[in-house]
Amino acid sequence: MGRTHYSTEEIASLGREIYAKRLKPLLEPENIGKFLVIDIETGDYEMDENGEAASLRARNKKPDGVRFAMRIGHRAWGRIGFGNSEART
Repeated sequence: MGRTHYSTEEIASLGREIYAKRLKPLLEPENIGKFLVIDIETGDYEMDENGEAASLRARNKKPDGVRFAMRIGHRAWGRIGFGNSEART
C-alpha cells in the first residue's frame, strides 16, 4: 500500500480545485459522463468512458501518484487513490 502525506479530504479538495480551475473549461460539455482521473501533484489526467481504464492508465503512468477520480458532470461520483489503493468520497 502506498503512503501519502495528504488526508482524503485534502486529496478531494485539490482534485476538485484542479478540475474547476484548469480542466472544466477544456473538457465540458463535450465529455459529460466520462471518467476523469487527476494526479493532484502533477496535474496530469486520464479520461475515458470506462473508469477502470482511465484509472489503470493513470496508475501505469505514475504508480506512486496521488489521484482523484470523478465523473465529468456528475457530483455523486468521486474516488481518491494513491499507489495501489483507493477510497471513495
